[in-house]
Parts: sequence; C-alpha cells; structure tokens
Amino acid sequence: MWYYIVIALQAFCIYHVVKYKNNYYWIYLILFIPAIGSIIYLIMQVYNKRDAEKITSEITNIINPTKKIKDLEKQLQFSESYQNRVNLADAYLEIGDNQNAITHYKEALDGNMQNDFYVIKKMVEAFYNIEDYKSILEYTEGVKTHKEFAKSRTQFIYGLALEKEGKLDEAEAHLKNIDVRFSFYNERFIYAKFLLNRDKTEEAKEILESIVSESQHMTKPNQRLYRSTIVEVEKLLQTI
Repeated sequence: MWYYIVIALQAFCIYHVVKYKNNYYWIYLILFIPAIGSIIYLIMQVYNKRDAEKITSEITNIINPTKKIKDLEKQLQFSESYQNRVNLADAYLEIGDNQNAITHYKEALDGNMQNDFYVIKKMVEAFYNIEDYKSILEYTEGVKTHKEFAKSRTQFIYGLALEKEGKLDEAEAHLKNIDVRFSFYNERFIYAKFLLNRDKTEEAKEILESIVSESQHMTKPNQRLYRSTIVEVEKLLQTI
C-alpha cells in the first residue's frame, strides 16, 4: 500500500510541476528521493489547508482518471436529472473528451426550456477545442445579451470564431472586450497578435506592454501559471 501511495504522490507532484511550469529540477528530486522529495515539493510549492481536498481529488483522478466519469454515469442512470447530465458533461470536458461533453450538454439543453448560459459557455469551450467555429456562432447567438456574456471568455471565443469566418471587424469588436487589466493574460496575448495581423501595431504594442507591466505585480501562483505567456509576450515585443 505504501508503495502505491508514494507512486501517486510522485505522479501528482510531477503533474503539478508541468502544469504550473515550475523549475524542472523538482522532477529529479521527486524521482530520485521519492517520498521525501514529494513531501518537500508539496510543502514548498503546493500545500495549504484550503488545498487539501483539491489535492486529494487530483491525485485520485491521476491514478484513475475515469473513476469520476463512471461515478457520474451511475448517478445519471439512477436519476436522469438536468444537473446530473451537466455534471457528467463537465467531467468529460475536464479530461478532454470534447465530443462526449458536447453530446451531454446538447441533451441537457434539449430537456431545458431556457438557454442555460453556463451550459452554453462550457459547450462553446468544447467546440473551440475541436475547432468547430460554425457551432460556436450558432450556440452563442442566443446568449449574446446575457449579462455574463460581456467581457467573458465566451465572448472572446465568439470573437475568434468570427475571425475564422472572415468577419474581422465584428471579431475585433468582441475581442476588444477581453482587454481587461490584471486578467485574461493568454486571451489578451492572442488579441494583440490579432491586431498585429491587421497592421494595428501601436494598439497591439500597448496591450503587450501592459501585460509585461502587470506581470511584475502577479502573485507567485499566477507567475507560475502565466510564465510561458509572459515569455512569449516579451519575445513578441522585441520583434515590433
């Protein structure tokens, strides 16, 4: 039993190193001093009391990524409720099974008389992952007036779908709304590249410089999370 616990800890810690782009020397410590190295990493890079439940859940999902799916499928079989179907769709989306996620989101919407913004925004994310831009435009049309649509990632994805369909002015009008200070770093980087492609160099440069400036005030978790984006922003700035 102890052996499997150590393996699970190693797997989680390495997953965490890669996901948050921490220094890769941690991987050597975790691999070559398995138990102690993993514990040191958890204490120094991950753990606090509020994260305990999340860590346990993530370790379980790494060991058996389909367990959550199977449990939610059983719940749906027991009670075919709207929420149970949405929960299952969310779980499929989490593991990258976009097609199954979309299937269940659609079934949830078919059984619901209202356009649930949460379900549509998650389905739009799944459509984006599989590059189905026409479906993004189709399903987003009904929620553009929703109070949560403005300045959301859903609006950003809608803008990207418009770009793919060649509607560049409409795309820019929606993408512009994502340019909110101290947030949406990845999305703003993509928006800046969109502006560069439209020869709007000064506007793009202003966004990129803002991102670099804001990065100086990020919390340590955000610095790890957005490290690669900041590096790419700085590289792009050097070419302008």
